[in-house]
Amino acid sequence: MQEKNYSMKEAMLFSQRVAQLSKALWKSIEKDWQQWIKPYDLNINEHHILWISYHLNGASISDVAKFGVMHVSTAFNFSKKLEERGLLKFSKKENDKRNTYIQITEEGEKILLKLMEAYDPSKNAVFSGALPLHELYGRFPDMIEMMAIIRNIYGEDFMKIFERSFSNIEKEFEEKNGKLSKINKEIEVETV
Repeated sequence: MQEKNYSMKEAMLFSQRVAQLSKALWKSIEKDWQQWIKPYDLNINEHHILWISYHLNGASISDVAKFGVMHVSTAFNFSKKLEERGLLKFSKKENDKRNTYIQITEEGEKILLKLMEAYDPSKNAVFSGALPLHELYGRFPDMIEMMAIIRNIYGEDFMKIFERSFSNIEKEFEEKNGKLSKINKEIEVETV
């Protein structure tokens, strides 16, 4: 049996610190997220599903549940609501009839892009809370340790999808007049 190199007190204090800080952080994130998406008649799960389907480009409901950190039935039910609104479409693959796949529609993508353009950092408490650190150190806090914990809990596949979505934003979006907008691919192709 492997000898532990930590005390019970140390373990409990760490776990409770993370729990208390996460709850406080989530409460603020949840409030900001809801306010951001409210004008588009979306809830957090629906927005998260649109985000995942956009970045995975043909995700299974199981993938959405896994990467959205939600139960499969939650992923399915909210995806169904988005399908009814014309923001997602469901399909089966010829070689995989067991899984249901979702694809963001043009209308769903328009809403997601409008949301990105409407993002206002001044209305985000976590961003505002981190801003003094950025002003002091010239950068935002690193997430490397938090990402290592999440990687150990959810696995490498989760982190790959996590990183892909942010890499997509880096490559596919630009800032114009203080707003994010998708780079026009047709124009980009013509200039190459």
